[in-house]
Amino acid sequence: MSTYMAKAGEVERKWYVVDAAGKPLGRLAVQVADILRGKNKPTFTPHIDCGDFVIVTNIEKAVLTGKKAEQKFYYHHTGYIGHMKSVRYDELMANKPELALKLAVKGMIPDNTIGRKALTRLHVYQGSEHKHQAQQPIVLEK
Repeated sequence: MSTYMAKAGEVERKWYVVDAAGKPLGRLAVQVADILRGKNKPTFTPHIDCGDFVIVTNIEKAVLTGKKAEQKFYYHHTGYIGHMKSVRYDELMANKPELALKLAVKGMIPDNTIGRKALTRLHVYQGSEHKHQAQQPIVLEK
């Protein structure tokens, strides 16, 4: 018996909803990254984009464990000399919690065309409402 290899045209994508309320940010990011890559499927093929769509709700209620809120920083450079900006994670979670999750997930997927395409299937919302009811998403309980 030969090993099954998925083909790009045969991939069937589903929609999942994850509620982030009370969950640690990193553990949530791992769960989301696995679904975006398709590693939760028995037909996972590394060189084929076989991941699903993920909707994350209530991201403002996600938590950071330990002292990460005070000690962890998000750094970015504006492109100008000496313009390295830093934001503490407690401020980032208060102002832009969607960015915090997207950065965590981005660090967990490969830096290639498959990873960049997978990030486009991630939808993050504050609050419990989202605009993807027509896709009939499956609620993940983990």
